[in-house]
Amino acid sequence: MSNNICKKERKMCALNQKTMWPSGYHIFIFIVHLSSAASYKCDRTARVCETSLTVQHYLTMTHPVNSTVYPSRGKLYDYRVNDPSTSATVPVDDVITADGWEAKRLVIVVNRTLPGPDIVVYEGQTLIVHVTNSLASDSVTIHWHGLHQTGTPYMDGVPFVTQCPIAAGQTFTYEFQAYPSGTFWYHSHVGSQRTKGMFGALIILRNETNPIPEHILQIQEWNHNWDSDYGFEMMVYGLVENRTQFIPSESVDGTLFSLLKAHSGLINGRGRYYFNYETGSHNEAPLTVYKVKQGSVYRFRAIGVGALYPFRVSVDGHMITVIESDGFPIQPVTVESFIINPGERYDFTLVANQTIGNYWIRGRTLEMNRVTMAEAILRYDTAPENDPVTTRKECKVGDVCHVLNCPFQFYPASENIECIFFDQLRSTVPNDPAPEVVEGRFSEYFLNFFSEGMVNGKMFKFPSVAALSQPSAITTQCEKCKGMKMMQMCMCTHTLNLDADDTVQIVLSNIGSQAGMSHPIHMHGHSFYVLKTGFGKYNATTGRFLSQTEDLACLGSLPKEQNMCDEVIWANQSWRNGNIPGLELNNPPRKDTITIPGGGYVVIRIKANNPGLWFLHCHIEFHATHGMGLLLNESFANVPKAPPGFPTCSNFEKVSSANVDSIETNVFAADTLFSGNIFVTIFWIVVGVSAAVILSLIVALVIVLRSSRKAKTKGSFEAVACYHAEPR
Repeated sequence: MSNNICKKERKMCALNQKTMWPSGYHIFIFIVHLSSAASYKCDRTARVCETSLTVQHYLTMTHPVNSTVYPSRGKLYDYRVNDPSTSATVPVDDVITADGWEAKRLVIVVNRTLPGPDIVVYEGQTLIVHVTNSLASDSVTIHWHGLHQTGTPYMDGVPFVTQCPIAAGQTFTYEFQAYPSGTFWYHSHVGSQRTKGMFGALIILRNETNPIPEHILQIQEWNHNWDSDYGFEMMVYGLVENRTQFIPSESVDGTLFSLLKAHSGLINGRGRYYFNYETGSHNEAPLTVYKVKQGSVYRFRAIGVGALYPFRVSVDGHMITVIESDGFPIQPVTVESFIINPGERYDFTLVANQTIGNYWIRGRTLEMNRVTMAEAILRYDTAPENDPVTTRKECKVGDVCHVLNCPFQFYPASENIECIFFDQLRSTVPNDPAPEVVEGRFSEYFLNFFSEGMVNGKMFKFPSVAALSQPSAITTQCEKCKGMKMMQMCMCTHTLNLDADDTVQIVLSNIGSQAGMSHPIHMHGHSFYVLKTGFGKYNATTGRFLSQTEDLACLGSLPKEQNMCDEVIWANQSWRNGNIPGLELNNPPRKDTITIPGGGYVVIRIKANNPGLWFLHCHIEFHATHGMGLLLNESFANVPKAPPGFPTCSNFEKVSSANVDSIETNVFAADTLFSGNIFVTIFWIVVGVSAAVILSLIVALVIVLRSSRKAKTKGSFEAVACYHAEPR
């Protein structure tokens, strides 16, 4: 669709460049520059907003006209320029710079920008997005991360769950209501495309007057040599370079991260490659600049778009006040910094109350044996266009630094840092307590996220059909796993069935023989209530992890440290049915992505009131690819019908033509697509055939009888009675 039309039956804010408006409609289009070069904002009076996204390959450090570029002094120059001081610069907004590494890297991006264009709409508006796959050799989908998709479960964007993948050359139109308000984002849900660059911010604004000015901050790690598919295989088979094994990075608490080599960090697609952090030597690549006016207050919307590492985010010379997470407001908490994991969002306010100048915005991963840093510049109006010379706040005894969202209990005591855990926060949403425990309508489940790709001993396998619209065609269910022994792994389409309107309590755990790094877990279709976080034991002086939580037990004869913990229970059985001490039930904060500490657990609740198939998975991209997830099959009988013409997909199983008895063979071969309903299908086939035979016999009998009557009339005489009417 090249033009977007404001139709008479529905007012619409079109987000494309060319727009035709019928007479009588006056709709203003706001094109804002937030975190990417081409951002869109819908008029607040519109009812429907419509735009298009094109997914395509592109190259870093490439200009559409000047071709190859290189960085110098925070700017870009044509590769043929020898003296940057006397030459014209290349516009930075026209180039995907990443960390400025001159050797180009292939990326998958939306509308040729990294990140993709911001989409900014207002709460309650209908958003229509036409997604065209212009990749030459790959499929794609787009997930709208954090949106509940109430009433529109087919728009959730998970391949082979809510839809068929969008094949090369195809277009798929997403349509859904923008709800709730808050900071969200969109990204591909196919393989490792998200960290290849296929993501962007989705901001849903409240209809409020005089909102404070705001900025978007999307943070990630970056490898400028190879992409996430390559990285995944290296994680599985080992990362060796120049005959030297790469040692995994170590977190603050001594646990090990998965294998991922990051060269740098990016904020809104820009960063620098440091040759030496100690000396400050780097490649002078351009950075993202946030402009502020002295004395003003600004809202920053931070989004964790990375593959693996958590970042600790701070602003030199400024305290930050966190006011919201994952789209839900919390009681404001002022901190020196906060930790953000892949999939999470944190909104914070910043008062520009310092001397006019330039200040570093820092995001450093929690790696202890390596430095991976993302940087941006907070620039006051009239400040010179120079790099900042500021330093991070010094944490001292008596003036400690408070850090929000620690995935462990302690920093080393020598660092003078105190952690604030997410379950210590309180919601400011009125009249929104946790769902109550109702006898007969309450369920509790234990889900143990184990190693780098399992939940309760199962690795998730996507079906070969769109499960939501083709449920009877799924052949990869987990029934085959029932006979397997404990400590054995099974690969299947792992599902958890939820009854309509039940209160569902889920204990997300990270325990067992391979418990270690924390896992950020994302739930589609819901924003859950965070009731409690349980940690293992830590050394309060060194911050090191010592042992796993004693609140949970694993079935089997082996202790937790030697057990895969396929089945987890409360160590104290009196905690069952919601009787867990220390739950926050009155004003619990809500999220859609929460981090399970290594050796610990998180207790969450939802009300099963959103029918659909919702993916629950680790948002570390390698782990999700490896199978760390499952489907919440929520009141499936109440799922709305698929939109008319909704695409279907399946395997094609070729049947040999050598079989003489091909009819029966073909019937069975086709029926195997409907695993779990084979006998029902065959029954109805038999009934249908039998009914057809009986009907045919009845028709034949009627014809014979009528023919017999005609034959008798022509060949013989029969006396008949004559009836006369009585005289009146």
